Amino acid sequence: MTQTQSRPSLAVIGGGVIGRICALAAADAGWDVHVYDAGPAIRAANVAGGMLGSLGEGHPGEEALLTLSAESTALWPGWIQRLGDPSIVTATDSLFVATTAADGDYLSQLARFVWSGQIGADRLTALTAREARARENALSSRVRGGYLARGEGAIDNHLLLRGLRNALADAGVQWHRMQIDAVSEVSADQVLVAAGMGTPALLPDVPVEPAKGEILRLAGNPTSIPPPRTVIRARVDGRNLYLVPRADGVVVGATQYEPASSHDRAPQAGGVADLLADAFEVMPGLRTYDFAEAAAGVRPCSADGLPVIERVDDRTLVATGHGRNGIVLAPVTASRVLDLLGG
Repeated sequence: MTQTQSRPSLAVIGGGVIGRICALAAADAGWDVHVYDAGPAIRAANVAGGMLGSLGEGHPGEEALLTLSAESTALWPGWIQRLGDPSIVTATDSLFVATTAADGDYLSQLARFVWSGQIGADRLTALTAREARARENALSSRVRGGYLARGEGAIDNHLLLRGLRNALADAGVQWHRMQIDAVSEVSADQVLVAAGMGTPALLPDVPVEPAKGEILRLAGNPTSIPPPRTVIRARVDGRNLYLVPRADGVVVGATQYEPASSHDRAPQAGGVADLLADAFEVMPGLRTYDFAEAAAGVRPCSADGLPVIERVDDRTLVATGHGRNGIVLAPVTASRVLDLLGG
């Protein structure tokens, strides 16, 4: 008589993008998966631009993060296909632009000494101001040129969360809406803690620091100019700005600073004002849009800027510390978690 061997079980604590994609990867690999989700109130992925490109993280001193981002970006097309909803993708390319000579020099230095090692000449093209405005004719006269990065796209973070949730249900993953206060509360062969800023309460030896950031959502109306076709990543007097197209408008982001506490999720007036001012400097026609939302999220950051993806003990794993890069790094995180689980 043949005995049927039961599937190994995995409990995932955390229902954000990292928890969901790791749960789906494990389910696809044959694990019996249960997700424990405390709810959307503190979910960092609810407040995100959804950029999938790696070059936006290619700042001096962040070469390791750039390499990891490039690896993860290459995995995203397979995940989009897995979810079966191409409308999740809102842009396939990025346009990096500068508004001052100093901003232009900064982008040129990145292109020569940082980006060139990660993206081929066939994907990165230098543009004059006229060429940049030919691609996005709503750009302001302040734009002095920049770079077109092909394959540096974006997705709608809300559609992504919904798509992952639907895929988990189809894969037979059990979803539990409940707060977990200790790893010992869940029963499974293996436990993955992917709880973002909730991680230290469960694993005190895995410290993460909070970083707060605001984004804005602008909704189009009948009098509005069309949203950009590409992700616009601009340098405005030394500040970084992104404009990310959505089906119904544009996401504007993002600030980043230390919050008053890990529970501080109220948008600050100054941050909102700065984002709007810079957005109008880059694309003045956005003034015609309706102001739909100002939101702030608190993201878990590691000391070195790289995510913490490791085994804590024989039963427990952790995936946290992604900072501002949770969405772009989600696929490579799922791959690393599968490796730690043994395939």
